[in-house]
Amino acid sequence: MTGMDVLQQDQREMKPALLKGLRLRCPNCGEGKLLHSYLKVNDSCSECGQELHHQRADDGPAYLTILVVGHILGFALHIVYTQLRPDPWTLAIIMSVITVGASLLMLPRMKGLVVAYQWAKRMHGF
Repeated sequence: MTGMDVLQQDQREMKPALLKGLRLRCPNCGEGKLLHSYLKVNDSCSECGQELHHQRADDGPAYLTILVVGHILGFALHIVYTQLRPDPWTLAIIMSVITVGASLLMLPRMKGLVVAYQWAKRMHGF
């Protein structure tokens, strides 16, 4: 067995792992839950036993959430303002509520994405 064979054997599929992470499922089996509360990662998968405590997502999910939500709502703000010209206070309140809601909805999925990426790349002991 050559060094390249060992390298290819150790590689994990990135796309399926990321999709499983976005669905908040174990990146290994896709069955077990990744999180046991809003943002707390399980120590291991309840289905396949994959250890998940190695993850070091830290601030990455928050930055990704800000990046995605900011771009989507910045574009939406521009369209709504130029087409409808709502009252500034109405626009501010509506956009604030949508921003908070979208951020709270997206943050756990971004955490799942980061954990799945770390798992696929065998980072931090995975």
